Amino acid sequence: MDIRSKHLSSEDRGVILAEHNRGSSPRLIGQLLHRPASTICRELARGRQEDGSYCPQAARQAYDARRARCRRKRKLVEGSDLNRFVHGKLVHLHWSPEQIAQRLRLMKPDDPSAYVSHKTIYAAIYAQPRGGLKAAMIEALRQAKPKRGLKRRTAAGSAMVPESLRIINRPEEIEARLVPGHWEGDLIKGAFNRSSVGTLVERKTRFVILCKMDGNGAEAALDSFTRQMRRLPADLRKSMTYDRGSEMACHRELARRLKIDIWFCDPHAPWQRGSNENTNGLLRQFMPKGTDLNGASQTWLNDVANLMNNRPRKTLGWRTPAEAMADEIVAFKSTVALDV
Repeated sequence: MDIRSKHLSSEDRGVILAEHNRGSSPRLIGQLLHRPASTICRELARGRQEDGSYCPQAARQAYDARRARCRRKRKLVEGSDLNRFVHGKLVHLHWSPEQIAQRLRLMKPDDPSAYVSHKTIYAAIYAQPRGGLKAAMIEALRQAKPKRGLKRRTAAGSAMVPESLRIINRPEEIEARLVPGHWEGDLIKGAFNRSSVGTLVERKTRFVILCKMDGNGAEAALDSFTRQMRRLPADLRKSMTYDRGSEMACHRELARRLKIDIWFCDPHAPWQRGSNENTNGLLRQFMPKGTDLNGASQTWLNDVANLMNNRPRKTLGWRTPAEAMADEIVAFKSTVALDV
């Protein structure tokens, strides 16, 4: 007997059949198999035929049926409302399993039967048989970010930043994320650095804006950031924190057009724009490295930003950036009404 197994094997049942036909008692059979006599009695009862004989095949079938009844029922059953919800958020909206699981808890806090853990979602994905559905679900999972090296910066990038605009001089309220309207900006570069998309992330709500750019230079950055940020209410564009890339050579004109303050990170310090760096990593799911971004229209970029802004975020208590931004706008309007 394999002492590691707690269950009777086909060989065990063969011994039980042979010894039972010889007239051996359950206790003797148990001693031969190093099993309790009660185990042998239960096995004989499962396989007992009308004539009193023992059938190993019938015993195995009865055993398997009993085991199946004892298993916990799967929550993510194909065709169920819960499975459709998970599949839709994962494949169509590109939510992560953890975001889906936490959103379910927010939606139905008093109904544990409607919960499903992110581990269960992962298990359900990889348990799918091979095929298009499994491939689509695995493809929807977040991709591991590649290692980032230090970005090259030209001497001109550092020279254009006056001492007064260094991040060390940025007001404390921006650092503490106390009020909305303070943004972090950067570019996502396309294949061979010949195309790019501007990215803006609001520090408090993590709200995302994507900007189509006609080129990679300072003029292109000036035009694209101006065009998209002018769509915001003036009270939601107070400042922008950027790195020292040469595309911000026109920062004085950008500050004048938008009436905002612009602050610059220290060289090789991407963590000083942590929200933007994290968001750029997530956006690579839609704009993989090596992609030509010249074909990305502003309409498509708006759709991608909408997907990002309607994902629940752990840092927001599993609210979405869109919900957080809406709450800030409502709070601002009520404050203005009281002041009047």
